[in-house]
Amino acid sequence: MAAAKGFSASKRFLRARVRTGLVRSRNSLTPALQMTVCAVGAYAFAEYVLGHQGPLFAATSSLIALGFSRDPRLRRVIEVGLGCTLGIVVGDLLLHWLGAGIWQAAIVLLFSILLARFLDSGTIFTTQLGLQSLLVVLLPAPAGGPFTRSLDAVIGGVFALLVTILVPKDPRREPRKDVQKILHELAEVLRECAKAMIDSDSTTAWHALIRGRNCQPLVDRMRQTLRASGEVATLAPAHRRHRDELAGLEHSLEYIDLALRNSRVFARRLTSAINHAALSDEAIESISEVLQETAAAIDEMTIGLSEQSEGTRRVHLRRARNELSDIAARLHPKMLDVQRLEGETVVMLFRPLMVDLLEASGMEPDEARAVLPAL
Repeated sequence: MAAAKGFSASKRFLRARVRTGLVRSRNSLTPALQMTVCAVGAYAFAEYVLGHQGPLFAATSSLIALGFSRDPRLRRVIEVGLGCTLGIVVGDLLLHWLGAGIWQAAIVLLFSILLARFLDSGTIFTTQLGLQSLLVVLLPAPAGGPFTRSLDAVIGGVFALLVTILVPKDPRREPRKDVQKILHELAEVLRECAKAMIDSDSTTAWHALIRGRNCQPLVDRMRQTLRASGEVATLAPAHRRHRDELAGLEHSLEYIDLALRNSRVFARRLTSAINHAALSDEAIESISEVLQETAAAIDEMTIGLSEQSEGTRRVHLRRARNELSDIAARLHPKMLDVQRLEGETVVMLFRPLMVDLLEASGMEPDEARAVLPAL
């Protein structure tokens, strides 16, 4: 029986794994074609036009520069070119002073890695500098001199930039997906907090806190995506008109990040308030209603920040601002039937979160703070 259950679980795992792999491969078809054409084109140009023998670094540098990473491509191109050139310089100098051999190669590699980390924190830069200096010591120089490899790396990087400029993907697509995920998680954090209050369950509030903490990698990932998308929008003439929208998403992200941080503080305080029974039934009902309405307004803002049509975005963002403003106008302990000090603290901690959301939806800071009732 146990063996049959184990076999069944293995089949389910394999089916899910194959399904996930097929979806990932299908979504990667277009960039994979771009990478293939770019790598082969760079190799062919270096070999047939410039006469280099076996210019592998032209192909590899183009693959590294394009890649599936969210890092900006221009930075990767620079890291590949500079790392390759400096690695050859370092390798040649140390080879001249130390000679060739295994222990010399070890010293060269260690020195190159430490030098790369001293100059820059980029992983690709460190890898290229260390690899090139090691190849200079261990392998004979190619025809045309050691710096032929450096030129090949630059050629591959240039081809990668040409692909980015001439065949760019929509730079708004990934940031839109990211902001949807982040705002969905924020809305769910607030809904879990509301459920924790209604059920008087501090464990649920603690789970909301953990969920809020797990959102930070999503925020960091979106920042990375926005940097790469901004670079594409700058380099590609077809997408320069989208720079304002990307700047707006970057502006909203800063306040969404603050709202997430404040939601974690709020959930932590709510856990304590539930444990100490600091809220009356009336306060629980009114505050949980506020949390649920705020989550619904966040859903509206999600549509506003991820829609393709500019007119539709404006309509949903305006609607989200109006809903959030109505909620913010009620954020006073007396209006929410809060009597005890610890319950007042819960309300007070929710006020800055509401200001962050209003600013994320496009409201000016002074106007957002003015919506809150005076204490």
